[in-house]
Amino acid sequence: MTRVATIPLQRTLSGAIQRSQQGLAASQIQLNTGKKAHDYAGLGTDAVRTLSARAMLAQQQAHQSVASRVGTTLDLYASHINQVEKSTMDLREQLLTAVGTKQGPGLQEAIEAAFNDFRNAMNASEGGLPLFAGAQTNSTPLVPGVLADTIGLNPANAYANDQSRLSARVGDGIDVEFGIVASDLGPNFIRAFRTLAEAGPIGEVPTGAQMIALSQAVTEFDDALVDLRSVNGELGRKQNQIETLGTRAEDRAILLEEVIGKVENADLGQVAIDLAQRKSTLEASYSVFAQLSGLSLANFLN
Repeated sequence: MTRVATIPLQRTLSGAIQRSQQGLAASQIQLNTGKKAHDYAGLGTDAVRTLSARAMLAQQQAHQSVASRVGTTLDLYASHINQVEKSTMDLREQLLTAVGTKQGPGLQEAIEAAFNDFRNAMNASEGGLPLFAGAQTNSTPLVPGVLADTIGLNPANAYANDQSRLSARVGDGIDVEFGIVASDLGPNFIRAFRTLAEAGPIGEVPTGAQMIALSQAVTEFDDALVDLRSVNGELGRKQNQIETLGTRAEDRAILLEEVIGKVENADLGQVAIDLAQRKSTLEASYSVFAQLSGLSLANFLN
């Protein structure tokens, strides 16, 4: 017969065992998930702070993502503009050589190739949309399709783009306008190519009139390169600004992740210690409970 005095002890010990089991289960969950709690309610008063930090983190991550996309677009602008500059510089050297030697072998082909480079750069696209067209996405920004189309062409009518500029929010209250349109490069490229086109096909020995046209085109290309480098300089400034803002957003995101981690993430070292202690406590409780359950009047009398 079980001793009556052991019943309250068994009840007390049973409650302690349940609490130990709950604590052990909580430690196992923390060890598996790496989190202090499985929901915000479990964080207590820190929940509000964590929710606020997560909202700010999402905002900084969005700014970082936008800065990355804008940076890619600016790199595309720079790539095409640099190609135009290189192609123009190469053609300029050939024009000067022809003027100096009064010989023009292969010059006509070089002029055609330079125009094609210019046209391809101005009509380049990103994601299927013209890169230098502004909001006019249904047509290419450079009107003439071949060099001959520039004959008699008013430079003001050479571009079909509008003046709409791309803009993006890359920081708290910071909107950056970064779009470039084809006409930003100025009319001098069209003037130079028109001068060469109107001079007629240039053979191995240019005529006197063609020699004059070649010299004039060199001057017009020089003016065009000034316009291009001005645009490229502003583009470089925008690239630096976007890179700085993107880095700032990344740094803030890392800081916020650390703040959130301090509140949400469990100390796995401490969790392992707690797990071992709670396991030992539970095993000891089981042993004591078994001993109490085995007590009887017969054992006492013996």
